[in-house]
Amino acid sequence: MMDAKLEIKNVTKIFSGNKKNSQILALNTTNLKIMPNEFITILGPSGCGKSTLLRIVAGLEEQTSGNVYLDGKEVYGPSSNRGMVFQAYSLFPWLTVEENIQFGLKHKELSAAQRKDIVRNYIELVRLKGFEKHYPRQLSGGMQQRVAIARALANDPEILLLDEPFGALDNQTRTLMQELLLEIWEKSHKTILFITHDVEESIYLANRVIVMTSRPGKIKADIPIELEHPRSYHIKMDSRFLAYKEQLTELIREESLKAMMEVK
Repeated sequence: MMDAKLEIKNVTKIFSGNKKNSQILALNTTNLKIMPNEFITILGPSGCGKSTLLRIVAGLEEQTSGNVYLDGKEVYGPSSNRGMVFQAYSLFPWLTVEENIQFGLKHKELSAAQRKDIVRNYIELVRLKGFEKHYPRQLSGGMQQRVAIARALANDPEILLLDEPFGALDNQTRTLMQELLLEIWEKSHKTILFITHDVEESIYLANRVIVMTSRPGKIKADIPIELEHPRSYHIKMDSRFLAYKEQLTELIREESLKAMMEVK
């Protein structure tokens, strides 16, 4: 049996509350295995801890208990073997497109020619040829996220982590970005962990959709998406797609109602 690429084992996270000595349990005994080359989306109601879980995998947040393993080795802190793309456009405004993509490569033992080839390859992959010398302020939101994805991939990470990267985009741009990301995944065969609150997006992109409970978050359901590749937007009209949408919408609705009742 193939070994897991990423294993999240009994992970919990407790934050300090606003009141003295109070605590908030954000994640509760979360377990998940992701196999090589899988595209996994994590879906859940607001405040369920899905972004916290991703930050723990990225090494940007320390879990209270439990362990995270990448290729069998325990994760401690950030590393270039995990590429991260945030919802906010996290580019360096004083660097051009090609300089942003090349940023992480400067810390690797590569010649200038090798770095240039890598940057050229990813600029073509995210369809930004002709914009190499542009600065972030000269780009649309979708173009900036393409640069961020290219920058993460240029470091050749073992896993790509994306935290609602298309959440701030208009609907048409978001759809095009979903198609582009799927195309990149089909070409690169990277393992991807993608956080979203959008049911359709979670189905369209994933091999498996992980549904989290309301806070404290843990895994509620693990649903394989048995839709063929390559995928186009037409599949969103397919009866199988609509059946997944109905199933996932009901699961999320249950958890959202629980969260509302707890607030009351």
